[in-house]
Amino acid sequence: MPENKIVTPQIVIPKPMDFKMDLQLFARDPEDVEYRGRRRWNGSYGRVWWDGQLLFEISKFNGKVVADREDVLIGNSKDSKIVSLTGEGSFTIKSVINRNINKYLEEWKNGHDPRANLVGLIDDPDAVDGQKERCSIDNVWFNELTLMNFEKGQVVEKEFPFGFTPEDASFIETVSD
Repeated sequence: MPENKIVTPQIVIPKPMDFKMDLQLFARDPEDVEYRGRRRWNGSYGRVWWDGQLLFEISKFNGKVVADREDVLIGNSKDSKIVSLTGEGSFTIKSVINRNINKYLEEWKNGHDPRANLVGLIDDPDAVDGQKERCSIDNVWFNELTLMNFEKGQVVEKEFPFGFTPEDASFIETVSD
């Protein structure tokens, strides 16, 4: 008969290691503290004026300048050169009143190309040092006018796509570091 042996497991205790915690590894950059999430701009504090009149029903706004480029070949590589700038944007309102739609429609029908001024502002109270960002866009033309649209059970929105000459856009106030 085979003998019954009792095997006792051996517990191996590791030697203590020389562990040094590098606190710098876990330290935050000063910018991480100064520019926490609450410092991000909230679009709810954005406002827009159309020819000096506040668009109280604004829901979206954007204006941008696009660099129009032409290809330039250098050897076998394709590079580019800015040849002009294009200003474009749009804003969306939750319709309450007609705004200037009828005025612009009548101007268009009479062969005129009316221009406008738009001023956008972000005035978030949590912005760094209470700063604001304000941009003025002049010589604005509209590309289309939505005369009417609606969907049952939905708040009526109208979008206004526009163009402008980039030389007529400027920042009035900027948030600086």
